[in-house]
Amino acid sequence: MKYSNSKKLFDAAQKVIPGGVNSPVRAFRAVGEQPLFIDRAEGAFVWDADGNRYIDYVLSWGPLILGHANPGVVKALQAAAKRGTSYGAPTALETELAELVTEMVPSAEQVRFVNSGTEATMSVLRLARAYTGRDKIIKLQGNYHGHADFLLVQAGSGVATLGLPDSPGVPQGATQDTLTAPFNNLEAIETLFKEHGDEIAGIILEPVAGNMGVIPPVEGYLEGLRNLCAEHGALLIFDEVMTGFRVALGGAQEYYGVMPDLTALGKVIGGGLPVGAYAGRREIMQTVAPAGPMYQAGTLSGNPLAMTAGIETLRALLEPGIFDELVEETTRLCEGIGAAAETANVPVFQTQVGTMFCTYFTDQPVTDWDSAAKSDTKKYARFFQAMLERGVYLAPSQFEAGFFSTAHTPEIVVVTIQAAQTAFKELAK
Repeated sequence: MKYSNSKKLFDAAQKVIPGGVNSPVRAFRAVGEQPLFIDRAEGAFVWDADGNRYIDYVLSWGPLILGHANPGVVKALQAAAKRGTSYGAPTALETELAELVTEMVPSAEQVRFVNSGTEATMSVLRLARAYTGRDKIIKLQGNYHGHADFLLVQAGSGVATLGLPDSPGVPQGATQDTLTAPFNNLEAIETLFKEHGDEIAGIILEPVAGNMGVIPPVEGYLEGLRNLCAEHGALLIFDEVMTGFRVALGGAQEYYGVMPDLTALGKVIGGGLPVGAYAGRREIMQTVAPAGPMYQAGTLSGNPLAMTAGIETLRALLEPGIFDELVEETTRLCEGIGAAAETANVPVFQTQVGTMFCTYFTDQPVTDWDSAAKSDTKKYARFFQAMLERGVYLAPSQFEAGFFSTAHTPEIVVVTIQAAQTAFKELAK
């Protein structure tokens, strides 16, 4: 592989963009490389500025569950763009996508669209506070909910990847009502409720933690949170920006059979365009203006392009057998990677939930941030580099999830596993 054009583009970008990138993990610092500058993409592949082709398991960090430039999505977007890109007024498209969301996501009775996952989590927590009349929020270590000030507390992958504090510029007062506890530790949550029970508006969590790799909840954990919230009058809030429509058609709440009060959504719901949403019980959602007193607004919220891409994506996922096949192929990929590591005698801990997966370079089970952080990040960097040289583009961080799409054929899975076999052999030397 040659990367001279990417290097030139990165040099130019650093002069006018902080760090040369518009989102930190793209900088490839955690894997000791300079970033690829992507020129185009189609299906399961991306091509960089030097013409190198890669099988892509980043997929724009999760949204592209149908692959890049899906013909149905592109055709619909072209038609939508000809009618105008933004109106700042209601459209039938917003209702259509909201109806799809309420059909697919078990707890969603009403939906409000925003423009990003960060907006979704900011807004859903404002709603939780407005509805309960309480101020404190519990978040879990290693869970990332966007870059709002009060959520940058023990926030997982982006901060961990760069080795930064949870962020300069966040005043102490912004986080004074944010309580933290370890993921998958119900006793810690019970303790917080004993100390602050009547002050806690809700618990927000990634039901499958996707910002410290991919960590599923231990048995009984989500059910325990549901019971504690009900007991203390707090709201259970699932951040399904990443897991929504990815671990199951109805998200983690369908997969595990636990109903949150509120849900934050993003990524897949916009089919690759900027979008976010929050949803929940009608009784709670009626607190949002103009139905109720809690203010939240957005100039581009519900814009027709994002709504169109979301509608086409969710419709495609609802086709019979599509999602089951997606999960089966993801499983085949993960089993192949795990077998390749075992054959090469390289210790890894492989996780997968639905179409999300992660390979941890550790010989111990990973159940929370502390155990994830014990992974060998230098070995992961070597694995990343070896796979990249063989045309496979993985997340440039040990603490990020991998994603699968309908464009990843069985043949592509075989090629990926073969690349992993060679890469693990190199690591074993």
